[in-house]
Amino acid sequence: MGVSVEGIIAAEKRLKDVVKHTDLQLNAGLSAKYDCNVYLKREDLQIVRSYKLRGAYNAIDSLKLDELAQGVVCASAGNHAQGLAYSCQKKKIKGWVFMPSTTPNQKIRQVEMFGKEFVEIILTGDTFDDAYGEAKTFCEKEGKTFIPPFDHIKVIEGQATVGVEIFKDFFGEIDYILAPIGGGGLISGISSYFEKVSPNTKIIGVEPEGAASMAAALKAGKVVKLPKMDKFVDGAAVQQVGQLPFEICQRLVKDVVTVPEGKVCSTIIELYNEEAIVVEPAGALTTAALDSVRDEIRGKNVVCVVSGSNNDLGRMEEIRERSLLYEGYKHYFIIHFAQRSGALREFLDEVLGPNDDITHFEYTKKNIRESGPAVVGVEMKDKDDYVKLIDRLNSKKIKYKVLNEDPTLFEYFI
Repeated sequence: MGVSVEGIIAAEKRLKDVVKHTDLQLNAGLSAKYDCNVYLKREDLQIVRSYKLRGAYNAIDSLKLDELAQGVVCASAGNHAQGLAYSCQKKKIKGWVFMPSTTPNQKIRQVEMFGKEFVEIILTGDTFDDAYGEAKTFCEKEGKTFIPPFDHIKVIEGQATVGVEIFKDFFGEIDYILAPIGGGGLISGISSYFEKVSPNTKIIGVEPEGAASMAAALKAGKVVKLPKMDKFVDGAAVQQVGQLPFEICQRLVKDVVTVPEGKVCSTIIELYNEEAIVVEPAGALTTAALDSVRDEIRGKNVVCVVSGSNNDLGRMEEIRERSLLYEGYKHYFIIHFAQRSGALREFLDEVLGPNDDITHFEYTKKNIRESGPAVVGVEMKDKDDYVKLIDRLNSKKIKYKVLNEDPTLFEYFI
């Protein structure tokens, strides 16, 4: 049995008094920038600050009474955990949330807040896979029902209610919907609904470049597990998409585009500074992808699903750093300074540009060498000044290595 419109409408009825019907807002700034009509579906304003509540509650509310009495279980360090916790509190049933021991305290507190006395948090292992394995074992031993984050028909039907609201709130033809992809539950739900009610609407999926598991699966023609991934866009960083979402996306999704993590960071900052919208990295994916489809969407009606806003303030410095690096305003070097008096002063006076700022400097003098290496971070007001800085380094015959171009060294030093 596949995802049906009947199942989606049933999910909408279940969720009617549980979730918030979030706004679909025409964004003037993005519309002018991309010469089209850009509408934002504001799931960042959902009760648990993401769409994940929809799928979790629908799956739980679909269980039999004896299954509900036994309680439900999930493995998650993010939005799915919060959705399940709120659902347990709403239905007054017991829930167990397995989270990696490395989960930030902010996320643990959110689950505690939404679940109250109905949810028990179990911290185990160092990774999501560790927590997932423990959760499944617990379910088998204790007879509990496991609620997966995306590869489940009732979860998908719940997420599809995002599409129901978009269709109801938009007057006219929707040409494109951009939706983020993690495990694939949201986009497979939306595309399943729009296949029936608006088949001419093109659905485009968006993944972070460092965790493009759906793009890899579509290319391979089957679900594959990424050998490694960048976990920065944590709400969409999934090593392997679900089998059911893959089958639906393979049939219904027009295209999947990937966005560099640095571009996501720049978009988070732009949405905050220009639109007063606070999003998590996954929530910025669809608006970050507008550059990739600029020519295709010109003059069209475009909906971007803003999927969530569970962002930790402590991440903002990393977000700013990644943005500066991506945009070309910040560069790290290993510079070999001659071990003589005045070498650093010469670098400051004759190599560093008038608008360049040293933001990182790490140096240890080596008495038995002619030169000593230093890790130097330079931030620029104009990205074009980078070429001038390199020219001055070369003209002064200073030995250096650009760390931005060497991922291994960059991760070690910075």
